[in-house]
Amino acid sequence: MTILFLFVALFALMFIGVPVAVSLGLAGSLTIMIFSQDSVRSLAIKLFETSEHYTLLAIPFFLLAGAFMTTGGVARRLIDFANACVGHIRGGLAIGAVLACMLFAALSGSSPATVAAVGSIAIAGMVRSGYPQAFGAGIVCNAGTLGILIPPSVVMVVYAAATETSVGKLFMAGVVPGIMLGLALMVAIYIIAVKKNLPALPRASFREWLSAARKAIWGLLLMVIILGGIYSGMFTPTEAAAVAAVYSAFVALFVYKDITLRDCPKVLLESGKLSIMLMFIIANAMLFAHVLTTEQIPQAITAWVIEAGLQPWMFLLVVNIVLLVAGAFMEPSAIILILAPILFPIAVQLGIDPIHLGIIMVVNMEIGLITPPVGLNLFVASAVTGMPVTQVIRAVLPWLALMLSFLVIITYVPSISLALPNWLGM
Repeated sequence: MTILFLFVALFALMFIGVPVAVSLGLAGSLTIMIFSQDSVRSLAIKLFETSEHYTLLAIPFFLLAGAFMTTGGVARRLIDFANACVGHIRGGLAIGAVLACMLFAALSGSSPATVAAVGSIAIAGMVRSGYPQAFGAGIVCNAGTLGILIPPSVVMVVYAAATETSVGKLFMAGVVPGIMLGLALMVAIYIIAVKKNLPALPRASFREWLSAARKAIWGLLLMVIILGGIYSGMFTPTEAAAVAAVYSAFVALFVYKDITLRDCPKVLLESGKLSIMLMFIIANAMLFAHVLTTEQIPQAITAWVIEAGLQPWMFLLVVNIVLLVAGAFMEPSAIILILAPILFPIAVQLGIDPIHLGIIMVVNMEIGLITPPVGLNLFVASAVTGMPVTQVIRAVLPWLALMLSFLVIITYVPSISLALPNWLGM
């Protein structure tokens, strides 16, 4: 009865238009007041405890780093570098846009930020060179999802906080799948470009490539600082996020000089707004997860799954279906915080690696970001290009088959996700 009330209340509130974060908090609060022996005061305590979670401190720092990198023109230099590397290939501008998304994803940790930063420059460049605008929008929308798969990733930090797994190990587990998806998109673009005879840029000379690399080096160094620092044990993921924020500000202000000290309050305000919005969702979702734990709902569901004799492959199939449906209607962090506490104990009981489950959930969230009606990347791409959202959706749909195929491979070949962390002895 408690489980039924909790989820009916949640979906009923969301159906009548209550924001997701408020729906989560209200559903959890009502369940505790009606069914639980816990005092209502435990709600306030839980909300306060959430704000003290050390791992979650990484989120505002990564968002701040991404804000400085987006505002400071790093994306433009990364795109120039990507075009110098692959622009001469047939369809090279589109392939370069994917490479730029991969590079920017390794700086920002956010998918919408990657679409906004790369899309605002790359799509216009493709249109000027003779590419259809819809083609460019579809490419950047899909490649932008790499923002939450290639580390650092805000969604991975949220999963780690919800399940108490290693953020560093999750980051390393995302590297190989992220590179794989990027390469798959590049190959698909090349095949389409050859068939449609899409244009290619003149081959960059070694001097031009060196010049582009020199200009982009400060942005590229941030990847080395974050991942190298975490793996070497120099600092934790949260400390890495703080270092990334300071480094990004230094590069934007004093190296590239794309922004001035007068612009800093605006950048801080924008990243602060995003952080508060995300942390409000997380706080309420943590409250919802607290109710699940208090009422031992995950344990009850785990026992039911085990008794039903569900095989690991069947369980993962159900997980993917549930996450794909949820991803079409909700924000990734909220989905992770609601479903991870339920799915995590079942996966452990069935012998599924928690890190592998985390990567599966992140890939599902990637697909959710480009799935109507609530796919964030669709709206960002629409704002960047001026295209109606319906046109962006049509541009993205042909690439969904590739994303779903990639999800199947990641789900049933765990070694792709776990090879690098295991090789590094994590």
